[in-house]
Amino acid sequence: MKKALIFGCGGFVGAYLADELSSHGYEVFGTDIMPDIASRRDFSGYTSLDMLDAEGALDLVGSVSPDYIINLAAVSSVGDSWSIPQKAVAVNVNGTLNILEAVRKLGLKARILLIGSSEEYAVSDAQISEDWPLSASNPYGITKIAQENFAEIYRESCGMDIISTRTFNHTGRGQPEKFVIPSFVRQAAEIHKSGGNGKIFVGNLSARRDFGDVRDMVSAYRMILESDTREKVFNVGSGVCRSLDEILGYIASLVDGDVEVVVSPDKMRPLDNPVIWCDNSRLRSQTGWSPKYTVFDAIRGMFASMTE
Repeated sequence: MKKALIFGCGGFVGAYLADELSSHGYEVFGTDIMPDIASRRDFSGYTSLDMLDAEGALDLVGSVSPDYIINLAAVSSVGDSWSIPQKAVAVNVNGTLNILEAVRKLGLKARILLIGSSEEYAVSDAQISEDWPLSASNPYGITKIAQENFAEIYRESCGMDIISTRTFNHTGRGQPEKFVIPSFVRQAAEIHKSGGNGKIFVGNLSARRDFGDVRDMVSAYRMILESDTREKVFNVGSGVCRSLDEILGYIASLVDGDVEVVVSPDKMRPLDNPVIWCDNSRLRSQTGWSPKYTVFDAIRGMFASMTE
């Protein structure tokens, strides 16, 4: 049985990835900074670990000796990266280096999947392929470019098997409400449960984003791990771009009552790319992956869970 070790397993995506891998015959080990996660996840082994602890990371990787390592641990919100850029750099860059150094020092042949972001790309008003220039406009994107740069160094200098993703927006049940769609859905659910009318506070609705369902994202991660590809970078996204205004309209349609939309200045980002749209051709051709869900499937699931 193949062993997979997930760093950052306690986050939103971690639970879905653990289920995806377990259901396909992997022995799944997880680590996160949270001490109580073991009681909420079914892992073959769970270790509470601050990934900035280099010795702890070395000990963990050595004890598990995994075939696959997936790094989900990150300051993953663009908004948070503006508020705490120093922490974003520490976790997203130094934490990744601790994983790479552990594998190097132990001489393991594990395949490593580093989860990056579409926020790495320069602004484009068309679909973005992996060949599009990198030029991040926020601290989060900058840290993910640095992560990729280090991955290339370790591939070339140490012969390590490292694949990076540039993952586009995704959502689903359990995503924190600091992210845009769960924020919209939570506000809509509260109006719906009240039985009356209400307001939804929003930021920039003109932005167009490629939103996928988290279940499709983790399926892509598994298929990348299992592939015999020689590619080192994959876009992961639905390939469908929608405006936030369209998405909000769908969410509002789920509410029994009238919804007033209010633009709130504190929800506007310092810089916001107008369009982020995934060209997933490489992923499809190299792995056979295709999405099974849409963002509206994810929204319906969230809305149902918030109105139960």
